[in-house]
Amino acid sequence: MSRPTPILAPSILAADFTRLGEHIRQSVDGGAGWIHCDVMDGHFVPNISYGPLVVQAANRATDTFLDVHLMIQRPDEYLQAFVEAGADLISVHIEAVPHLHRTIHRIKESGVMAGVAINPATSLTLLEPILNDVDLVVLMSVNPGFGGQSFITSTYNRTTRLAAMRAEADAGFRIEIDGGVGAGNIRHLVQAGADVLVAGNSVFGAADVTARCRELVALMHG
Repeated sequence: MSRPTPILAPSILAADFTRLGEHIRQSVDGGAGWIHCDVMDGHFVPNISYGPLVVQAANRATDTFLDVHLMIQRPDEYLQAFVEAGADLISVHIEAVPHLHRTIHRIKESGVMAGVAINPATSLTLLEPILNDVDLVVLMSVNPGFGGQSFITSTYNRTTRLAAMRAEADAGFRIEIDGGVGAGNIRHLVQAGADVLVAGNSVFGAADVTARCRELVALMHG
């Protein structure tokens, strides 16, 4: 199976919310293929970010694919709200969902793509029963809850291992890396098997968002 072209997915968690639409358009102009929305509830992770209204605002600002990452407890209760807000893909955490297969299929039945996210200290073997049911696996490369954290280097080996598990299962999901991604590691992550690279501060902390996205895209494709 040939690998898809890698995708840059800027995380609007790091954007200036007074310029959200502008920042989204600048990143898309720079080659971003997805827009990543990190939703935190202050319970599953020690921070609160935003909810469906901000995803809805992002949807109004762009036609670009919206990748919604739910770092929340009881995500099943909120799936429909994020579908209605404009999500194209919704990922839930394996650590937060007691009946993962059911939740994944509820997402798909809502007409959007489904993903599963996994924290750095959670064994990849727990993903094996669901690999042929998901469209995306999100490997957390920081402990979730805050932007701007340092990249956990063991993610390289986890990415390579997950890519091997994908090949062994003859599965078609994309591998997304979320946390601490920037110019210094983005190419290495693609080489390890990543398909979608989430970048927050490294994109929206730049003086020129469009130029920074172009730089990261060039590194990914280099």
